[in-house]
Amino acid sequence: MGRLVFSHFLTISNSSPRLATSLCYGGFQIRRWKRPSSIPQHRLLSARNGSGFRCCCSASLLQSAGPETSPSSVKKRIVSGVQPTGSIHLGNYLGAIRNWILLQNTYDTFFFIVDLHAITLPYDAQQLSKATRDTAALYLACGVDTSKASVFVQSHVRAHAELMWLLSSVTPVGWLNRMIQFKEKSRKAGDENVGVGLLTYPVLMASDILLYQSDFVPVGEDQKQHLELTRELAERVNHLFGGRKWKKLGGRGGSVFKVPEPLIPPVGARVMSLTDGLSKMSKSAPSDQSRINLLDPKDVIANKIKRCKTDSFPGMEFDNPERPECNNLLSIYQLISGKTKEEVAEECRDMNWGTFKSLLADALIDHLQPIQVRYEEIISDSAYLDGILAEGAMKAAGIADATLNNVYRAMGFLQR
Repeated sequence: MGRLVFSHFLTISNSSPRLATSLCYGGFQIRRWKRPSSIPQHRLLSARNGSGFRCCCSASLLQSAGPETSPSSVKKRIVSGVQPTGSIHLGNYLGAIRNWILLQNTYDTFFFIVDLHAITLPYDAQQLSKATRDTAALYLACGVDTSKASVFVQSHVRAHAELMWLLSSVTPVGWLNRMIQFKEKSRKAGDENVGVGLLTYPVLMASDILLYQSDFVPVGEDQKQHLELTRELAERVNHLFGGRKWKKLGGRGGSVFKVPEPLIPPVGARVMSLTDGLSKMSKSAPSDQSRINLLDPKDVIANKIKRCKTDSFPGMEFDNPERPECNNLLSIYQLISGKTKEEVAEECRDMNWGTFKSLLADALIDHLQPIQVRYEEIISDSAYLDGILAEGAMKAAGIADATLNNVYRAMGFLQR
C-alpha cells in the first residue's frame, strides 16, 4: 500500500450487467489503466465544484458478488486511506484526499487511517496513536463530511487483519518477491533488519480493497503493481473457492470477490519533491524541505517555495522533459488555483522564477489556511473526534464482516 497507500474504490450496482462507464468531475480527466481487452466506454455523469477538478474513470462490472438489489437503491462505494506516518503533505492532499471531497457527494464513502500499514518499518510507538488522531482530524479539516462519509481507523475493524491471513495462505511467495517497493525499501533498510510485514503488506492492501467489494481503486503510479496483485488474488480466490464449490458449502456461489479496476489521475496523482522534480513528494524523504506539509506555518511555506529547486531556463512551461521542477510547480499551482492548464500556461509563460515563486507561495498559503484553522478546532475536541471514529468503524465493520464471513465459508471453515 506504500507510504500513501491507495486512493480506492468505486462500487457499481450489484445487479447491473457487465458494462463500462466513465465518471467525471471538475477540470481534468482520470485516465484508466486499461486491461488487455478493451471495454467500450460511455459518459455516465459529469459534475463540477469550485475546485475545478475533474475526475474521469472507466470500469467494467463483474458477476454479482452480493444479493440482487435494485440499481436505484444502491450507491457506488469509495474506500481510501492514508498512513499515519510523518506529516500529511501536499502530495497526499492533491493526489488523494482532495479528490475524496468531490466523490463523497455522490458515493457511499469510507475513508480510513491505515495504521496497520504504518508499522512495516521502524516507527515510534508512542507517536502512532497521536499521528492517527492527527490524520483523522486532517481528513475532516480538508472537507470530509461525516454526514456523507465514514471515517475510521483500520485497526478498529478487525476484518482487515483476519482477511489478510486468509489471503496470505493462497498468495505465492514469488508474487510478493517481485514487488518493486519491497526490493527498494528492504535494500535501504538492510535485508537482515527487514520485517516480514514489509514483504506481506501488499496482501493487507488487497484485504483493505477486497473487504468492501470494490470495483475501482484510484491509485498513484507507484501503486499499480500492488493493485495488480490484488486483482490476481481476487481471481485466484474466485477460482479456488468460488462458484459451485462455494455453493456446495452452503454459500451464495459465484464470485467471492469483485476484481477491482485501477483509476490513475493524470494530474496530482504524483506530486513531486521540491528538491528533485524526478522524485515523488514523500513523508519518508530525509529533508523536510522536499515537501509542503498541510500544517506548515505561512513563513515555512514561503521559505520552502523560495528555496525549492529550479532551473536556468527563461519563462515557465509545462511538459518539457528537461524541466521537471518547472512542470511540477506549475502543476501544483494549477491544482491549488483551480485554473486550467491552458490558463496557467498563459498566465505564467513570461514570468521569472522569483515572480512565480511568490505567486505560488501566496496561493498555497491562502488555500491551506482554512484547513489549518479547522484542524485546530477538531483536534482540540477529543470527544467529537473519538465519536466520529467509533461510528465510522461500526459502519465499516458491518460491511467488512459480511465479506469475511463469506470468505470463511467459501474456504471451508466451520461456521461460528
